[in-house]
Amino acid sequence: MRKMLFILALVALVVPVAALADSSTPPTPASTANVVCKASLLSMGAASFKQTYATFGKCVSQSASQGRQDVSNAAKTCKAQQADPNFAAGHGGKTFDQFYGSNDSKGKGAGKNSFGKCVSQQVQQSVQAQAQAAASAAKTCKAALKADAAAFATTYGKGRNAFGKCVSKTSKTK
Repeated sequence: MRKMLFILALVALVVPVAALADSSTPPTPASTANVVCKASLLSMGAASFKQTYATFGKCVSQSASQGRQDVSNAAKTCKAQQADPNFAAGHGGKTFDQFYGSNDSKGKGAGKNSFGKCVSQQVQQSVQAQAQAAASAAKTCKAALKADAAAFATTYGKGRNAFGKCVSKTSKTK
């Protein structure tokens, strides 16, 4: 029963990272943390994810502050792009609204959703990078644990969260 619930939860969580880019409103830090964890789960695999975070909720909790930072940085980047008088020169002659907006090819109404789409795209890039870093770190930690369990235990401890400590530390250095 427990295994079936885990599988159902896993299936329910499989939402592509691209969903952030389809939004016309900027993502929230909570939604960003949620997507980071979903992407990490997919890239790491269920066993490594569980070994790293124990539960999906713990992953979201740990990713929340990074989510706030991701959204804040993305909003700053988009505001700078929006204010850049030379934006069109580097984007095929399109204005910010035409480049990011999707309502009309001539830009009518595009301003209503362009900022949100810009922020969503910036956050999506950050989420993908974080998920890839976590997956790479998990592989590194598995290899380190397999190569020398005693050294791994000395560095990260013997507790349930030793693998998670390794992944956290390793992903920050990548």
